[in-house]
Amino acid sequence: MSYPKTKISALVITYNEMGYIEKCIESITFADEIIVVDSYSTDGTYEYLKIHPKVKVIQHPFANFTAQKSFALKQATNDWVLFLDADEVVPRKLREEIVETVNGNTEHVAFWFYRKFMFKNSVLNFSGWQTDKNYRLFRKSKAKFSDKKIVHETLNVDGTSGILKEKLTHYCYKSYEDYKSKMLKYGRLKAKEAFYRENRFNYFSLIFKPAWKFFHHYILRLGILDGKKGITISYLNALGDLERYRELKKLEKKNELAYYLVMP
Repeated sequence: MSYPKTKISALVITYNEMGYIEKCIESITFADEIIVVDSYSTDGTYEYLKIHPKVKVIQHPFANFTAQKSFALKQATNDWVLFLDADEVVPRKLREEIVETVNGNTEHVAFWFYRKFMFKNSVLNFSGWQTDKNYRLFRKSKAKFSDKKIVHETLNVDGTSGILKEKLTHYCYKSYEDYKSKMLKYGRLKAKEAFYRENRFNYFSLIFKPAWKFFHHYILRLGILDGKKGITISYLNALGDLERYRELKKLEKKNELAYYLVMP
């Protein structure tokens, strides 16, 4: 007896992703539907997606990563969801493993993917990313994004999880300015997250947390073995931490000013 093929919805969120999104979309055309939620790109991303024959693109304002991904998840019509970042690519062997997995009566409801990090077109072997893994394949009915984090979102899974053998390719570094912009954006979002949790700014964190981040990635996580690439990645990750605490200080000052303005 033959059974019907399990359908997969591929989901991506985008904002100004030309140079990344083309490879990503090409690698997921095996999915039964591709839905992209775009937060009003200005670099041609939306226009590219709009004319792509296999893509349904929806424009939706960006509040934070968790909210945007939760909105995208609601658009999927199939239970099995493959959720990628716009700078990620699914290699052929991983595509085959995904299809075999969802059609194999698996008991797991979600799967972790290990990622191979690319610095431009060369592999970043160390610098803290060698053991990185993320949820990328899961059943919509058994998972949802936690509203407790607004960046580096967390997936809450109701059931058991597995790990796929093949790695996802992550084109994390296109150029210095592009990666720097990402790290600063993440830093500001993490500051908002900390502010909402009522975490207070202190100068110890401002000075020592970025230094520790660099030391951790470059020395403890062997970024030194990645040569100049390791220095660059470790520095920019530390810069993101520095921005986090600078932004937290600004948010607290704004909040204090607003408080004094409304006092009788």
